[in-house]
Amino acid sequence: MTPHVILRVVSKFLIPLIAIFAFYVQFHGDFGPGGGFQAGVILAASVILYALIFGLDAAKKALPPSWVRIGMMLGVIVYGGTGVATWLVGGNFLEYGAFTPEHPDHGIHLGILAVEVGVLLAVASVMVAIFYAFGSRQPDLTDEDW
Repeated sequence: MTPHVILRVVSKFLIPLIAIFAFYVQFHGDFGPGGGFQAGVILAASVILYALIFGLDAAKKALPPSWVRIGMMLGVIVYGGTGVATWLVGGNFLEYGAFTPEHPDHGIHLGILAVEVGVLLAVASVMVAIFYAFGSRQPDLTDEDW
């Protein structure tokens, strides 16, 4: 029997719940406290928990570092692209009401949602990249070394 069976079983139940909570915070952030930054940190915490329980190599296999770099890039592109899109429709940078001039509230909602998705991607990816960088530098410890 492998050690830490309880941790592995419980984490298999908790990790999806943590990710779902991150998306709840993301999409609830338009209407109340929360949003992209908090959701990104929570989502990264689910990946970090996976790495702590199942090992860094398993985490890098499930979420490869190349995907993490793409996530960082896409986050910045979505955030900046939202601002550029407001320029293209005739508004100021990140003036969300310019998306739908006849109903500015709808444009504001869409703009905030797009920006928060970009922040979620960037923050989650950067947090995972930092963890991968620090985790890769540590020597592997066996259970006897604890």
